[in-house]
Amino acid sequence: MTTSESPSHSPPAAPVTPGQPPERVSWSVILRHDLPASLVVFLIAVPLSLGIAAASGAPLIAGLVAAVVGGIVAGALGGSPLQVSGPAAGLTVVVAGLVAQFGWAATAAITCAAGVVQILLGVTRIGRLALSLSPAVVHGMLAGIGVTIAVQQLHVVLGGRAQSSLIANVAGLPEQLMTHRPGSVLVGVVTVLILLVWPKLPKARIIPAPLVAVVTVTALAAVFMVDVTRVDLPNAPLKELVFPVLPKGGALEIATAVLTVALVASVESLLSAVAVDKLHRGKRSNLDRELVGQGVANAVSGALGGMPVTGVIVRSSTNVAAGAHTRASAILHGFWIAVFVLAAGAMLELIPMAALAGVLLVTGLRLVQLAHIRTLRRHDELLVYVVTAAGVAVLGLAEGVLAGLALALARVLYRLARATVTATEQDGMWTVQIRGTLVFLGVASLIRTLRTIPVGTPVRIDLQADHLDHAAYEAIEDWRRGHLARGGSVELNRAAFRAALQSDSARPRWLHPWQHSQVVLEPDQRISMLDGIREFEASADSIRPMMAKLAADGQRPTQLFITCADSRIVPNMITTTGPGDQFCVRNVGNLVPPYGSNSASVAATIEYAVEVLGVASIVVCGHSHCGATNAALDAEQPGEGSALKNWLRHLEASVRRSAVVPDIIDPVTGVKLSPADKLSVTNVAVQLENLRSFDCVQQAGKEGRLELVGLWFDIGAAAARLVLEREPYLVRADEELATTGTPADC
Repeated sequence: MTTSESPSHSPPAAPVTPGQPPERVSWSVILRHDLPASLVVFLIAVPLSLGIAAASGAPLIAGLVAAVVGGIVAGALGGSPLQVSGPAAGLTVVVAGLVAQFGWAATAAITCAAGVVQILLGVTRIGRLALSLSPAVVHGMLAGIGVTIAVQQLHVVLGGRAQSSLIANVAGLPEQLMTHRPGSVLVGVVTVLILLVWPKLPKARIIPAPLVAVVTVTALAAVFMVDVTRVDLPNAPLKELVFPVLPKGGALEIATAVLTVALVASVESLLSAVAVDKLHRGKRSNLDRELVGQGVANAVSGALGGMPVTGVIVRSSTNVAAGAHTRASAILHGFWIAVFVLAAGAMLELIPMAALAGVLLVTGLRLVQLAHIRTLRRHDELLVYVVTAAGVAVLGLAEGVLAGLALALARVLYRLARATVTATEQDGMWTVQIRGTLVFLGVASLIRTLRTIPVGTPVRIDLQADHLDHAAYEAIEDWRRGHLARGGSVELNRAAFRAALQSDSARPRWLHPWQHSQVVLEPDQRISMLDGIREFEASADSIRPMMAKLAADGQRPTQLFITCADSRIVPNMITTTGPGDQFCVRNVGNLVPPYGSNSASVAATIEYAVEVLGVASIVVCGHSHCGATNAALDAEQPGEGSALKNWLRHLEASVRRSAVVPDIIDPVTGVKLSPADKLSVTNVAVQLENLRSFDCVQQAGKEGRLELVGLWFDIGAAAARLVLEREPYLVRADEELATTGTPADC
């Protein structure tokens, strides 16, 4: 991507938000945000890397090599801008087993080969499969890791050493409390207090709290000569390097070892990247690129005698919490490890281990977020969250995630296979209602219900099923023939049965009237509004409980969606949202006149959405083939005095901007947009600027509770693109989720 240097040739570039693409990242952003964040991560990464190396049976320098390579190589080449890579606790058992079986030098060679496998996995583009993970599993993984970290580091705060498992740490906690070291406890408590109090001080958040806590506590411990355990580094780091040699053993054993390291490291890195994406609102991870970056890092680390490298959630979450904005933080943290270990190791050895443990203790507890628990409880996903968290904490990362995925999959299969079959009688007519998905698993329940209907009675079968398999169809057909043979009658809709057998009814019922839009219907053939209402009410049983709850609880939308009045734009369809999710404004041209422009309706809606409803985002959505932009470019516009003419005057700023913007290329098709579509895209950027003229929007942005997003919908392709306020102006929504800038950045 390129960026125009002249403000007169493009919309003004939005300031960088956390994780935003680095096209125009300035040195001031790096110095203000990424530099201090890198120092915080560096202070945490050194003892962690040393501890993981010791626990794995590897040379201590191998852990530091992996930390340096993970920071610099994976940070520069990976697809997750805020993820920090290095040696990870999740591979401790695997590496320890390889060291015992093959020796350290051969393990380094296995790491190098595993990196090559990861590169191949990334090239084959399987990384995006991680996006299919249930949010309950991801948040549960974070919670399990957080609890494990907190309990481990509590031992260090008390002056002891953390054990290898949560159960061992919990079991050893009473003894540790009895034999605690007062100096370590004092250092840990002061660290935690600073971490909790510092962010609440006015204008203090410019300096990350972990950095303040570690520096302050280290200085106090040095001045008052507090008796605590401090960071311990190797005396001659470079002399401990062990370079790789080819492993000895059977080809199957070696291949198994390589694949094990590659797969475990890949899964842990992808899970970490997905989890980190949920901690910030910036650019989403390119998971295929992340696999390639991790593979290159492992190949380099193994070649230098280092440990396997993965994305590490502890360092990554600390990186986000410390205020990192770009990948420069991860790269710098690796650079600091190399420089300080080689040139200033004595300074690092002044840091009390209890201070670092205090930072990790708070970081771990913050991974257990009550907001996630409340949300998952509302969506009936809390059990998956709890099982995943408990599995990760007790069994390990891979085992816990697999347990959570297995439970989530079982719940999905149960829901898919669950059908509601009822039989009711009114005025001598029996009605059998079938709802949901009816497959062979539900045939027994279906037959029991059908057998309750008296012989010789008239029956009507009301089928509204998403899917009907052949076993269920045969069961209904066999019962129908038998009921007819005994003198009864059966009324059913054969078209509905055919649709269910072909899964055609899986698409929303309200799509049916226009799903074959290529057929032009005569006016008397089109579905009327009253017909549509009757069909909706007849099939609304499944959503009535949800609507009743929305009526009782009130509306709590997360998004204000501003779009055009064009009849071809269906906001809930574009964003896959439902009732209660969106607060919507529609007008000709999706316009937001600047504050004070005498457009009371739009202004009132914005103020109500931000100040009363507290929406988290405002989306401005333009579209292709827009009548408003065509009219703005047409010499024959509506006459003076026309209400439409007066309204289209709000497009004049967009027309002027579009005239100086370079050609805009569709990021998928590579086709240059027409002048009207180009104006439509530019118009979205201008309306985002207009939104920032509202005081309520500016204030919400400053408080970090509101983001602005530009969207452009291609009607013909049925595809959405994100709109940026800089070149290339349009980006793919499935690869890059970047905010267009919040009022806080203005």
